[in-house]
Amino acid sequence: MEKITTEYITLQQFLKFCGIAQTGGEAKIFVKEKEIYVNDVKENRRGRKLYPGDKVKVDGKTFEVL
Repeated sequence: MEKITTEYITLQQFLKFCGIAQTGGEAKIFVKEKEIYVNDVKENRRGRKLYPGDKVKVDGKTFEVL
């Protein structure tokens, strides 16, 4: 498991980082079409800033930002 080395990562970057989306364009569409939850709150902003400790739920899988 890799850790981010910046203060935060955007949701779009996180989706690419985790391999859920291959490109930024794919991540943009993914955020609009799928139900994504950040800390149990539905999220549809691809620019949402994620910080260490945040939990992202996508397609029934939960990821934690480290």
